[in-house]
Amino acid sequence: MSTLAGVRVSDLRGCARIVVDATIGVTGIVEAMHLTVARRSDPLEITGCVARLVYGTIRAVTALVGHGVDAIAGAMTPLLDGQASSAQREAAVAILNGVLGNYLADTANPLAIAMRFRRDGQPLELETATLAALPASAKVLIFVHGLCLNDLQWARHRDDHGARLAAELGYTPVYLHYNSGLHVSTNGRRFSELIETLIGQWPVAVEELAIVAHSMGGLVARSAYDYGTRGSCHWPSHLRKLVFLGTPHHGTALERAGNWIDAMLETSAFTAPFARLGKIRSAGITDLRFGSTRESDWRGRDRFDHRGDRPQPMPLPARVQCYAVAGTGGIGGRLLGDGLVPLESGLGDHPDPRFALAFPETHRWVGHGLSHLDLVSRREVYERIGDWLAS
Repeated sequence: MSTLAGVRVSDLRGCARIVVDATIGVTGIVEAMHLTVARRSDPLEITGCVARLVYGTIRAVTALVGHGVDAIAGAMTPLLDGQASSAQREAAVAILNGVLGNYLADTANPLAIAMRFRRDGQPLELETATLAALPASAKVLIFVHGLCLNDLQWARHRDDHGARLAAELGYTPVYLHYNSGLHVSTNGRRFSELIETLIGQWPVAVEELAIVAHSMGGLVARSAYDYGTRGSCHWPSHLRKLVFLGTPHHGTALERAGNWIDAMLETSAFTAPFARLGKIRSAGITDLRFGSTRESDWRGRDRFDHRGDRPQPMPLPARVQCYAVAGTGGIGGRLLGDGLVPLESGLGDHPDPRFALAFPETHRWVGHGLSHLDLVSRREVYERIGDWLAS
């Protein structure tokens, strides 16, 4: 029963929508395969006409049932959605958003996460009086989670980087919660707007702003800084330090492999329908192919195109001390790095000088034997972050 703790009617409503859309999508895949085979054996396409009628009926009935369930759940939601969330629910919703985030947002699914700052899993109202109750110091530290994760997971294994840095260095930590399945640039633009509001409403003069970002969160932070400076925002002038933990600055081999599999499936009429399954993955995931951070990297292009162009170079933020932590889990060496992010990508190294990120050697650290998630909570990682922020 603990796995059901915090589940709401709106969650069930969102899941029902996913099931209905998935059923319709799978029906389309089966239909495409059926018609491909039928064309080989039935030149008159009599079988194909019957098949189209049958599959069309299945889709219509499924959609009708889905609308009925959605209407009933929608009426019940205001009456029964009062209970608090749980860590299990938050983790499950974060994974769904990471994998299907753009679909959830485009269909107004109640499971879609709206970007906001939070503390202890509760939304943080960006008003001066509310922020003064934190209490708020002159040093603000923002934590940005990665793909398929959420802000509560910074306290993984009860080892919270934010709580320690608050106690030892006087920072006031706030945590970003966002839909990691959206384009990195979409999240970056919104993140920049939120920081501008946060700094504008902060109850005391901000002397120092720092960001600690894990995995995709590092790309979102770089994107936010780019949009903030180009948009003449004030907050970039407050940013002093930016720490990246396992950030795929130049993308991940896993997403490039997934894109290659899509391309191979599309080479045959019999396997092409299965390529649709691979293409349900979110825009955020496909951005990880090469580490895209700007809207111009994807606007007007097919994000599943195997030939996809690399994004334009984006240097590290100027006048900001930037640091990189990468892990090597012991399996796959430098190629797999921490299990998800290659070592070179995590450290910003690249054979093309235009793309290489200029982290000073003293601003780089490799944690041997650390997995991707270990970077969120391990003591040795905290000590490195603490040394850098205190310097």
